[in-house]
Amino acid sequence: MILSDKRILEEIEKGNIVIEPFHREYLGSNSYDVHLGKYLAVYRDHELDAKKHNQIEEIEIPEEGYVLQPGILYLGVTQEYTETHAFVPFLEGKSSTGRLGIHIHATAGKGDVGFCNTWTLEISVVQPVRVYAGMPIGQLIYFPVDGEVINTYNRKPDAKYNQRTYKPVESMMWKNKF
Repeated sequence: MILSDKRILEEIEKGNIVIEPFHREYLGSNSYDVHLGKYLAVYRDHELDAKKHNQIEEIEIPEEGYVLQPGILYLGVTQEYTETHAFVPFLEGKSSTGRLGIHIHATAGKGDVGFCNTWTLEISVVQPVRVYAGMPIGQLIYFPVDGEVINTYNRKPDAKYNQRTYKPVESMMWKNKF
């Protein structure tokens, strides 16, 4: 079951869902549109190592936009800061974004109950495409949780993406023990 627009508004009122900034016109019948922030990042090294802290280079999207190229993984970020305290948030691409050949996440579309941050996007493109800060990039949908959540993301001592940011965050896989 997915929350309806009315239910999303009710949960915002209760504080179970936080979206900052919130604009009523971006609320769909069962989703909320999120927008591309003004920062992108790319990894410095061509070959990445899962056990290493791979460094990124920041790109600020100029007013005239920035052309994304195929074969490069771009990390983007949503303009919106979100908190989800009683639901499972999913970030999906918008159909208009997909029709431009823009994929906004490689694998990480699901958030966790207790996730409180902007969303880092794992952007790839099929062909060169110019993107702009502030353009609609995806939509959040919310699913109810069946049962009590004991281990919310914002309270996990080993959560790797809890520090509030307005810039894309690189992989923290290297912090795992394997």
